[in-house]
Amino acid sequence: MATNLIVLAAGHGTRMQSDTPKVLHQVAGLELFAHALTSGAALEPVAQVLVIGAGADQVRSAAQAFDSEIKTATQDPPKGTGDAVRCGLTALDGLGGDAVVLYADTPFIRAETLARMARARDAGSDVVVLGFEATDPARYGRLVTQGDRLERIVEYKDASDEERAITLCNSGVVMADCAIMADLLAEVTNDNESGEYYLTDIVGIACARGLTATAVTCPEDETLGINSRADLAKAEAVFQSRARAAALDDGVTLIAPETVYFSYDTVIGRDALIEPNVVFGPGVTVETGATIRAFSHLEGCHVARDAVVGPYARLRPGAELSEGAKVGNFVEIKNATLGEGAKVNHLSYVGDASVGAAANIGAGTVTCNYDGVSKHRTEIGARAFIGSDTMLVAPVKVGDDAMTATGSVITSDVPDGALAVARARQETKPGLARRMFEKLRSAKAKREESSK
Repeated sequence: MATNLIVLAAGHGTRMQSDTPKVLHQVAGLELFAHALTSGAALEPVAQVLVIGAGADQVRSAAQAFDSEIKTATQDPPKGTGDAVRCGLTALDGLGGDAVVLYADTPFIRAETLARMARARDAGSDVVVLGFEATDPARYGRLVTQGDRLERIVEYKDASDEERAITLCNSGVVMADCAIMADLLAEVTNDNESGEYYLTDIVGIACARGLTATAVTCPEDETLGINSRADLAKAEAVFQSRARAAALDDGVTLIAPETVYFSYDTVIGRDALIEPNVVFGPGVTVETGATIRAFSHLEGCHVARDAVVGPYARLRPGAELSEGAKVGNFVEIKNATLGEGAKVNHLSYVGDASVGAAANIGAGTVTCNYDGVSKHRTEIGARAFIGSDTMLVAPVKVGDDAMTATGSVITSDVPDGALAVARARQETKPGLARRMFEKLRSAKAKREESSK
């Protein structure tokens, strides 16, 4: 059966105390709304609709950047979840199949959970609701059931004392046929304490019509909602805990798992070794057998088999390390390729460059890639030896088996096998240092005497 996603992202998020719309805050480097869309992607939806409101222009722009096929529908003014879903169904423009309602501020619904909801629909339930057993039901809506049948959902503020004693709570996630959902929503009213149209009312209406409704349950942590900075921090902790456990299960060695931070899309191969205090930003792949040493930061890069990074290294977007390459302490690589076995071991910056296989980049080397207006590339050949404290002023090319002398400023190409020396000749003045110090100390003493 065809499936469509409706993700509700119209809330103001006032408790976030932020100029940024709540759904654009990030967990593990990905916006909250995108987490929901990623979970729903497992259902292979025909269409995806993001219902927006607060910060509509910002959210729409971010959604289009994430996936240009995403539709948006604006809920203005906000009149409750039922009204928001109506907006989403309108944007589907008559598409058939099921609609799955997700929430942009509930980022951890698992694909497996949505698949179980889909199986419940296939088994004949007209409306499927996702619930959970709450440790502290607090102010959640309650699922009122009779056997396997879900009879209604009662919002906390409208519930009786008996209904508030129920611990099976509503996550808000609903699945139903698009046409049926639209028809049920047409009967929903705002006759409640909040004066809003509740999506949850469709369950009671469906049962009154003789349709079937059922609840599928999931662990409570999947339903974690984010309404404050504290919630956001808790969500990050939940994500990291899951990601660390998954990495360990996949055969990655984490020496101090609690100190390693993953992004939503981090990929690490088995038998990779990750030392303490490593941060993975978005877009990182580390292949099997690689070592990422302590206090390194990686983003938008690829680290091949048996390469070594760090300690205290930074790999920025476009960094590509081939097999056996080494990037050492206080080295930054950006938009550059290191060939097989190439080494940049100490205190260097290599940006907008290619470094050939088995080349050695000495300590303090800088590829001077920016002229204040444009970026330029540096090419370093295979087996080249770049002496310590070399400044490579791009665009420039150092050939295979070539060498630069320590302390050189290289502004012209160096042919294969050549040695380039580009520094002033040293002059030594016997006794001059002693005389200069004596003069300076004498001048200082006179100044101190005159100031008394």
